[in-house]
Amino acid sequence: MQRFVFANALIVLLVVCLCPLVDAEEFVEGKTHPDRKPTLRSLVRSYVQEFSGSLLTKRLSQIVSHPEANIHLIEEALREVLHYGTAPVGVQSQRSVTVKGQEVSFALYVPPAYSPDNTYPLILCLHGAGFTGESYLERWVPRLEDRYILVCPTIPNGAWWTRFAENSILEILGRISEEYHINRDRVFLTGMSNGGIGAWIIGMHHADLFAGIAPMASGLDDVMFPFVENLVNTPIYVIHGEKDQVMPIRLSRDLVQEMKRHGVPHQYRKHQWTHPHAGGHFFPRQELPALIAWFDQRRRISLPTKISMVRDATHLMAFSWGRIDSTDQIAAFSENLVDKRDRFIAGAIYAKLQAEITASNTIIVNTVRVKRYTLFLNERLVDFSQPIVVRTNGIQSFEGMVKPRMEILLEEARQRSDFHDLYSAKLMIDVPTSSSFEREE
Repeated sequence: MQRFVFANALIVLLVVCLCPLVDAEEFVEGKTHPDRKPTLRSLVRSYVQEFSGSLLTKRLSQIVSHPEANIHLIEEALREVLHYGTAPVGVQSQRSVTVKGQEVSFALYVPPAYSPDNTYPLILCLHGAGFTGESYLERWVPRLEDRYILVCPTIPNGAWWTRFAENSILEILGRISEEYHINRDRVFLTGMSNGGIGAWIIGMHHADLFAGIAPMASGLDDVMFPFVENLVNTPIYVIHGEKDQVMPIRLSRDLVQEMKRHGVPHQYRKHQWTHPHAGGHFFPRQELPALIAWFDQRRRISLPTKISMVRDATHLMAFSWGRIDSTDQIAAFSENLVDKRDRFIAGAIYAKLQAEITASNTIIVNTVRVKRYTLFLNERLVDFSQPIVVRTNGIQSFEGMVKPRMEILLEEARQRSDFHDLYSAKLMIDVPTSSSFEREE
């Protein structure tokens, strides 16, 4: 009798202990309990984190057909996808990610008082030639108060102008944002010398990701100047030594003039300091307090009512709430960007799009060398209860009601890996052929 009671008690105990395992395995094919229905939140989390393409369509269908599914509940579920637990703090000099099969190392500093319950600003710092991310971390950490997470990647020879370097920064930003509770409206990109070149180039192509960009002692080839227009919603802090003999200060001065021409918010700091080994080509520690104070005051404009983008053929990706999809023949950068110097690059022949949302639910779009574009929308940008009008190059190209869709909301969140700014509708617009008069200003 005692054995019978003990056996039954053991069975009950096993059932109780194993019940949570059903939830943990509810998405494993063939293991879902027939009476257990997946929650909307668990389905959403599974969809955005799913790597198997064959399961994505099924997950999407499960979410859309879920009895509780609607736009607002899915938005809530998306914002809860990332869960932050305890994570290593202090100096972590031997971190790495894999980019296109190659390992990219980075050094990381997390304030000892880090708590996953709070959000933290992030500084991405790009080193110059002859340095590493680890050496830059050692230089920066003693000068910072413990209010910022600092990431210093390493690229051989400081070749930050390559597409590989660009992809590396995006991968590292994604990795750190998954592991630590980063305030995505307070991410900053800075760099010195070659790293400053990278800050300009990567920052211009992905300006919508950053609250501010701070290039130091650097410059750009003038065929890259048209991309300055991408920075109209992203403030720039330029530092350059007047006695710099490696990269003359005129390089920054020319870019400052270009920013003025396009109305880019900026601050320009010239200094007279010199270094025993580097001359005027260095970042003086005396300049750091003002730079950090500038970082302290910056917040990303995540959903501006006006956007401007300039693209070559290899960067036709989403930029804030717009994307250029198809163009006339334009410059196409190589792995090292402008090294091939064909007539399209030499002539700075790029595609351009400017879009502005007015109070009347009208979107005014002007393009150069664009055949098709997409506008991504949400209820913070437009009023979905009223008709939306799109005018392209002075010609009405759309008028009608636009309905938010759960599929678009999910697909865009997954595609962008961004659960902060969510888009539930999109319009694909063909540029009217009668607007072929479009021309560069």
